[in-house]
Amino acid sequence: MSKHSNDVRIENPTMPAGGWGSVQEVSTILLHQRVPLKDSPLLLKQNKPDGFACVSCAWAKPANPHPFEFCESGAKATAWETTSKAIGADFFERHTVTELDTWDDHSLEDQGRLTVPLRYDPQTDKYREIAWDTAFAEIGALLRAMDRKGVVFYSSGRASLETSYMYGLLARMYGNNNLPDSSNMCHESTSVGLQKTIGVPVGTVALEDFEHTDCIFFFGQNVGVNSPRMLHQLQEARRRGVPIITFNPLRERGLVSFTNPQSPAEMLTRSETAISTQYHQVKPGGDTAAIMGLCKAIFAFDDATRVAGSQRVLDTAFLQEHAHGLAQFEAAVRACTWEAIERESGLRRAALEGAAQVYCGSSAVMAVYGMGLTQHRNGVQNVAMIVNLLLLRGNIGKPGAGVCPVRGHSNVQGQRTVGITEKPELAPLDKLEQQYGFAPPREPGMNTVEACEGILAGRVQAFIGLGGNFVRAVPERGLMEAAWREIPLTVQVSTKLNRNHLVHGRASYILPCLGRIEIDRQASGPQDVTIEDSTACMHGSRGMAEPVAGTLLSEPAIVAGIAKATLEPNPRVDWDRWVADYATIRDAIAETYPETFHDFNARMWTPGGFRKPLGAAHRVWKTGNGKANFTVPEALDGNPDLRGGPNTLRLFTVRSDGQFNTTIYSHDDRFRGVYGSRMVIFMARADMARHALAQGDQVALRCAAEDGVERRVGGLTVVPYDVPEGCIAGYFPELNPLIPLWHHAKESKVPAAKAIDVILERGGRLS
Repeated sequence: MSKHSNDVRIENPTMPAGGWGSVQEVSTILLHQRVPLKDSPLLLKQNKPDGFACVSCAWAKPANPHPFEFCESGAKATAWETTSKAIGADFFERHTVTELDTWDDHSLEDQGRLTVPLRYDPQTDKYREIAWDTAFAEIGALLRAMDRKGVVFYSSGRASLETSYMYGLLARMYGNNNLPDSSNMCHESTSVGLQKTIGVPVGTVALEDFEHTDCIFFFGQNVGVNSPRMLHQLQEARRRGVPIITFNPLRERGLVSFTNPQSPAEMLTRSETAISTQYHQVKPGGDTAAIMGLCKAIFAFDDATRVAGSQRVLDTAFLQEHAHGLAQFEAAVRACTWEAIERESGLRRAALEGAAQVYCGSSAVMAVYGMGLTQHRNGVQNVAMIVNLLLLRGNIGKPGAGVCPVRGHSNVQGQRTVGITEKPELAPLDKLEQQYGFAPPREPGMNTVEACEGILAGRVQAFIGLGGNFVRAVPERGLMEAAWREIPLTVQVSTKLNRNHLVHGRASYILPCLGRIEIDRQASGPQDVTIEDSTACMHGSRGMAEPVAGTLLSEPAIVAGIAKATLEPNPRVDWDRWVADYATIRDAIAETYPETFHDFNARMWTPGGFRKPLGAAHRVWKTGNGKANFTVPEALDGNPDLRGGPNTLRLFTVRSDGQFNTTIYSHDDRFRGVYGSRMVIFMARADMARHALAQGDQVALRCAAEDGVERRVGGLTVVPYDVPEGCIAGYFPELNPLIPLWHHAKESKVPAAKAIDVILERGGRLS
């Protein structure tokens, strides 16, 4: 169980996304995870109106699904959760925590499902089984003795709407708004940027808009790995002749071509659909500059129509009625030089003008983007620039057009909808006070970066993790892991063993829970839960697999157990009743959020989901001035707080075909031709020549920040790849130690993992 592997094999990746490679990957993981034959048909119920919502990505669930409404990534997630592999108390008797901490991330999770509650024993350096009631009692006693402002209630994006609502209420009844979640590390830039420009914190595009669009712009989102089911919509659009224009530093297979595994003809003939009609390899951090170039070209095309007396390029009627700030934005664009745009974006003027020409010739344009835009120092600005681009031709609030941020975890957006937020102004505190008879705290809580700052400063006394692998996901790993071990109490609600259990606080508990796909039997019978997808639609989800062990509790039962052991009794909050019947939790949610969740129980099984109200989708702008707002970018420089010298390279982190967030299914990445190791960097051949490197050479990377902190990762194998010169790519989370905690997006504080200036050291040993 080595910590890292360097036995890497490099091949030339030529296969499309999907196809036989996808079929083989699904078959392999089902066999490896020993998914019982009786559970294999579960995949036929995945993302279906009468089935379960995928525990992987948050892409939309259609009302009329395909026969197989799952993708390779979703099948891997299902196999990972429904595995027959399991570990109990005997496993932890055989292995100390110190030993387990030498294992790599894949090996840890690959042991199988956790089955019993555990408490760390410092005398033996082992986890020991503990009774559920004892665990709750001990955790509650510790929490009651702590400073209420020093306890963090973190949640990953998988917990259901029901669990998330209970969890947020637990934190606020305890006495704080310390509710960071995984959104703080990815799309918080979206929540901030869209709210201030168009008045909603989420995208405006619905699934049916893909049927009406006549142009799609893609920015910084790897559909083949992160949301493969979207490839169906993209393939159908391409068959209608819809151009797809992509801006992404790497040429990703899913954005190049796709073979639909559900099409016998395509599989037998190995035919492929070309996805991107234009592919622009923008420099990491150059998105604002690239969009500035698009807008500059659009204004020039509009000037030409005015001179010719022909129909304007700009949608002047829309702009006059709905938009604010156009004059200031236009002046900034006209003042920006093509020299600066080309330098910062890494793209040529002619390429940007060609993309803008297609935009101007289209009547319904949508902009799809991912963390390639949000995880930058100027991440919020990048999102606002997307809005600027769309507003110029009225491409928000009409069929086939709009903004489409692709969220990662399957309910990360929904958690915010039901109150998981550190920002008190975003939670209905007055309603909660009236509903439950307590005084909710009004002070802002900690987001992810602030929680890390609190841990480093010794201010955090307890960390409760509802899912996730926090210490692996955050930046500044060298400092964070040392400080984490000094936290007085850490509690993890988990399905599988991960790094957060091994890098633990002085008192540490692991509370194993049922997975979403498993049947959740409570006093009133089997229970269903709900989630929200990327397009703001709510869906029911029904567990269908037998639990891996009868000793597991559901997430709502665990939250209730902690709450009852920690909080003073409140006659208006019947935790036991909620656990006995989740429909009563949904009734409570509907009372708190009547506009979104009225008749919740009656509507939760609506095919395609029911959508929460989004004013911007109907050209109702819930902004301070009642308009959609143009914003002027502060600067084109994509990395203003971490600027290296002439010998630095700009690193951006990526995910592989063999992972989902911090979950590592395998050490292979077939789309990039890397097998057997994740300790690699992808490098342009020109840069390899400049550094006198060859394929397979070993190097180390050191962060270029000059703040007195040593940030270094060694043991990295050089892989030649089509990357913009001066830039390199490597895997998340292995390269997180290179990211300073202070290197985050302005306003949103999302870690800027897509632009880290680093110095390369030859012959780097394993760090």
